[in-house]
Amino acid sequence: MTFANVGTLGVKPGHREEVVAILTRRSTDLDGAGCLSYEVGVSDEHPDTVFVSELWDSAESHQASLQLASVQAAITEAMPLLSGEMGGNRFEVVGSPLRA
Repeated sequence: MTFANVGTLGVKPGHREEVVAILTRRSTDLDGAGCLSYEVGVSDEHPDTVFVSELWDSAESHQASLQLASVQAAITEAMPLLSGEMGGNRFEVVGSPLRA
């Protein structure tokens, strides 16, 4: 069953684009780790927030990805730019009108 992680990252004022740049760097590691989709977004209504939507082949793949060297490096680089405000939801995808 597909696992979804949809969340928000609060960023320090003026650092949103830096966080977006870190999160949108091409990563072949994620492809091989079971990541099906990793989308990063912004909203003019929330200038100090980055939105992230992830789909994984399993919750275990998502958890294991956090140990990848490239993911650890991105986390280390982004942490000083974050405000500490985070939110979101995790859930098992049970279906879609786009797939049989």
